[in-house]
Amino acid sequence: MKNTKSKSLIVSGGLALLLVLIPQQVFAMHIMEGFLPKEWAFAWWLVYIPFLIFGLVQMKKIVQEEGDRKILLALCGAFVFVLSALKMPSVTGSCSHPTGVGLGVVMFGPWVMSILGGIVLLFQSLFLAHGGLTTLGANGVSMAVVGPIVGYLVWKTACSMNVRKDVAVFLCAFAADISTYFVTSVQLGAAFPDPQLGMMAATTKFLAIFCVTQLPIAIAEGLLTVIIYNVITARKLVPAQGLAK
Repeated sequence: MKNTKSKSLIVSGGLALLLVLIPQQVFAMHIMEGFLPKEWAFAWWLVYIPFLIFGLVQMKKIVQEEGDRKILLALCGAFVFVLSALKMPSVTGSCSHPTGVGLGVVMFGPWVMSILGGIVLLFQSLFLAHGGLTTLGANGVSMAVVGPIVGYLVWKTACSMNVRKDVAVFLCAFAADISTYFVTSVQLGAAFPDPQLGMMAATTKFLAIFCVTQLPIAIAEGLLTVIIYNVITARKLVPAQGLAK
């Protein structure tokens, strides 16, 4: 029986990976390679690098620990990879998709996600034509830094108010997703301001376009994150209150 279940899981995982690896049109991306002006691409890399260093220190502590935390860390990374690879074209130069960072935020806090998100973004830019190396700093700040931090703040606030854990997980994932696209809109608005009305007008335009697809995606991501979280806690791989400090 166990062998049958294992084979089913392997087949399902293989099919999911195959779907992710199917070539898609290159306009379906995070902020794509070469889309940002060089000065902005460089500036976002400078912002992202300190978070990478701190996240690496935090991840090293987790890897050195015994128990199931390393397995959970790998699971959170896989969750980010699969969800963020589901792309829906939204506006020239970027796209709408889930981020998947909420689960890792609940389990480990926001800082490790800078590494997990960075690894996912690097792999996608190199092998899936999704994002880019020059824009990895900008994409990392939005999806792997700001999104997780906002999600974590929402998670801790909800827990301090004794909100039901499934609701708190949903709010964390939803907030992390929406805040990621808010930052992406700011990044695009700053790089390509409206010639007459400036950065804020351009940012508002990008937000309006993203919201058409991103709001339902964020809701769906929140629900899926709750389902995965409940499965993990039901198997007692993690306490019901999560691991994040």
